[in-house]
Amino acid sequence: MSTTNFHMTCLHRFTQVVARWLLVPVLLLAGMGCGHIQQAAEMEEQEWISLFNGQDIDDWIVKINHHDVGVNWENTFRVEDGIMKVRYDGYDDFNNQFGHLYYKQPFSHYHLVVEYRFVGEQQPGAPSWALRNSGVMLHTLDPRTMPRDQDWPISVEMQFLGGLGDGEPRSTGNMCSPGTNIVYEGQLDPTHCINSTSETYDGDQWVRAEVIVLGDSLITHIVEGDTVLQYTQPQIGGGAVENYDPAVKPPDGTLLREGYIALQSEGHPLDFRKVELLNLVGCMDPEASNYKSYYVKSDPTLCQ
Repeated sequence: MSTTNFHMTCLHRFTQVVARWLLVPVLLLAGMGCGHIQQAAEMEEQEWISLFNGQDIDDWIVKINHHDVGVNWENTFRVEDGIMKVRYDGYDDFNNQFGHLYYKQPFSHYHLVVEYRFVGEQQPGAPSWALRNSGVMLHTLDPRTMPRDQDWPISVEMQFLGGLGDGEPRSTGNMCSPGTNIVYEGQLDPTHCINSTSETYDGDQWVRAEVIVLGDSLITHIVEGDTVLQYTQPQIGGGAVENYDPAVKPPDGTLLREGYIALQSEGHPLDFRKVELLNLVGCMDPEASNYKSYYVKSDPTLCQ
């Protein structure tokens, strides 16, 4: 059995043991048997953070192309009925006003869960490739360093695509790399977007997307419980970003060890009902009261 298949076998075996324990097999199966994983999951509560509080976006920073940071142009990002919405009803022409909503602090090692759905019709003037297209940006630079007319953050994207209802496959949970490169299947790969192995999700159904980010090493994309893409060593390089500040951009080849997380608006309305994060950085001293066995990066200053 391949390592990936073994991971998934254990995942399905213990899905019902404890909520959101999916992280455990991906990180630990190389050194733990399934019985030990089950025992750890049962004994230890995971401390998830709700990045979206269901009420407002006060903990987030808006940056929309052609506007200054902090300007939520025409209320693009809003919260209604407990759902974070991306809408364009105040727009005339889209005019490449690609937007991103950044959580207020950076992270390096974490497990992120996003539940999203596409709704309605594409905004007139948005590019054809942006139809039912969005994503979550990982390891972005500080949005407050972006010039007014920088179109995309330098980052790695877990791309969300909705099916077009035509019977043709259209995977979600893909990887795109604005201003970056990654190592895929053991080779530095400059391809801007790499498709995942996910199913196609048509209509306005909710989709659960997860990504496990381990600093500048392994990144794993998961869609509806299935591991659909893995790659390593995200780094500065490549193109697809215009009007960035050269003084801010690190040299090509610089590994991305941490950064901000951003939700995307590319011209098609969509909803987010859940954005949760499990921080994998913490106290790894077993004698401390706040020790967690699932931490993968130690920060002794946090030990209590």
